[in-house]
Amino acid sequence: MTKVTPSPQTKHRKADHIRINLEEDVQSPRLTTGLARWRFMHQAVPELDFAAIDTRVTVFGRTLASPILISSMTGGTPRARTINRTLARAAQEARIAMGVGSQRAMIEAPDLAPTFQVRDVAPDILLLANLGAVQLNYGYGVDECRRAVEQIQADALILHLNPLQEALQPEGDGNFTGLLAKIEAVCAALEVPVIAKEVGWGISPRAARQLADAGVAAIDVAGAGGTSWSEVERHRAESAVQEGVARAFADWGIPTAETLRHVRQAAPDVLIFASGGLRDGVEIAKCLALGAELGGLAGPFLKAADRSEDTVRALIEELTLQLRVTMFAAGAGSIAELQRTPLYPAGSL
Repeated sequence: MTKVTPSPQTKHRKADHIRINLEEDVQSPRLTTGLARWRFMHQAVPELDFAAIDTRVTVFGRTLASPILISSMTGGTPRARTINRTLARAAQEARIAMGVGSQRAMIEAPDLAPTFQVRDVAPDILLLANLGAVQLNYGYGVDECRRAVEQIQADALILHLNPLQEALQPEGDGNFTGLLAKIEAVCAALEVPVIAKEVGWGISPRAARQLADAGVAAIDVAGAGGTSWSEVERHRAESAVQEGVARAFADWGIPTAETLRHVRQAAPDVLIFASGGLRDGVEIAKCLALGAELGGLAGPFLKAADRSEDTVRALIEELTLQLRVTMFAAGAGSIAELQRTPLYPAGSL
């Protein structure tokens, strides 16, 4: 098994990320997701029964009641364990998908595994494991990827891509050379599908083609316009210089709507998950109409979980109802029909 050297900063960094996301304004100050530029054509005669609107979708063999993904957020601390289990219980009840945060902390310190483990409270959800792709250049290999999946009984593995974040972290891992070949090796060897995911700056057409050629089963575009991780890292800065560098990238990235369209065109044979600044069921519907299979939210779920499990349940119910109403008003009775429903540039209707 590959030797992995523990990082003493990992646990502290995870706690920082939770605190900053809950307490600070870390949204992109000017950049938006671009979803407001797109509209559905309203159908006054939808020829549908609202009660029969079907939001079910099947992904990686799991049938979900709604195409909502609780995006990967946290793990590695006692507070993170509480958050993950709160989210998982609500996801199980609603039959939606969930990802956990980066499991690097668990690989480095196996006693932290329980902060990521939720299968005992969510036996039926689509559950996504998560490791940083760059760790494949820092001692990780197929063994560590397999351990991340097996120890939480996940259905798939996310390899997240965060070059800008790593460059902004004083303790960041900045060697991204040769990663595609290593991602390809993981895709070939792992028993579950591999998902490539950005963390909030989007996937370019070139990157989408490269990742598809490497064998990933899905791409989570994680576009810009929501939480800016450069702003998160700015709040962690240890000097005025670090803070100033991070501030310059507050509006960096490819807006969610744009990256979603680019990836759909560049990698037509892979599943696409849409995340990055989504805030309601209407925006989830727009993402599905632009080519996504799932719509993921992180920040709203983190804030809800910090309050109570009932708050998470209410958020899922609200998102699902917003999605169903959008489908009804747009004349789409199923998710497949929604994905064939055209969108129009704002102002053109």
